[in-house]
Amino acid sequence: MTSVLIATGQSLQRVGLRMLLESQPDLTVVGEAAHGPEAVRLSGLLRPDIVLLDGRGSGTDTVETVRRLVHAPDGPAPHVLLLTTSDDADPYGALRAGAAGHLREDATADELVAAVRVVAAGDVVVSPGLTRALIDVVRSRRAVESSVPGNRLGTLTGRERDVLTAVASGDSNAEIADRLSIAPTTVKSHVSNILTKIGARGRVQAVVFAYESGLVRPPQHVLHA
Repeated sequence: MTSVLIATGQSLQRVGLRMLLESQPDLTVVGEAAHGPEAVRLSGLLRPDIVLLDGRGSGTDTVETVRRLVHAPDGPAPHVLLLTTSDDADPYGALRAGAAGHLREDATADELVAAVRVVAAGDVVVSPGLTRALIDVVRSRRAVESSVPGNRLGTLTGRERDVLTAVASGDSNAEIADRLSIAPTTVKSHVSNILTKIGARGRVQAVVFAYESGLVRPPQHVLHA
């Protein structure tokens, strides 16, 4: 059973999300929070698997909330799935802070439920509608940030680079295993080694690293869509 903490300032949205998630046999809502600090407090008490966090409001506040959630001082940290709009100030900052993904608030009920399950399994969710915003920020920040990501890239073996490229493409472990003709357990081992070498907490930060380091290039057609 996957436990979820809902964090949004809109009471009606909390009710609707609870009804939707608890209608699923494998999901349960363990608590609700009206704002970021309360979400951090309840997460420490309830230890949910997932925190479904409303990303509206100050981008800085949202990023800090994500950072505090995923750096839990005691016990396992939750996976954070951010509900966002296309106008959010910094969809990229939350990913770097450790969020497991973004989902647009206009996503369908089926998409939301699927996203919660994907994130619970340790994979990445980024709404297609936010892809351009993320790529734009990656491009601009790569121009001003240091060469540290590139230096860390040099610590990866050729096979680890292949795996990281596939992770950045959104492939699951099973899909990577099929693509590279290796066992799923081997993929899991490679991913673990990659995260350790590049200092990432999870797959989303690994995807960010892949773009920042230049291993993966943002597709040109997305920028001109």
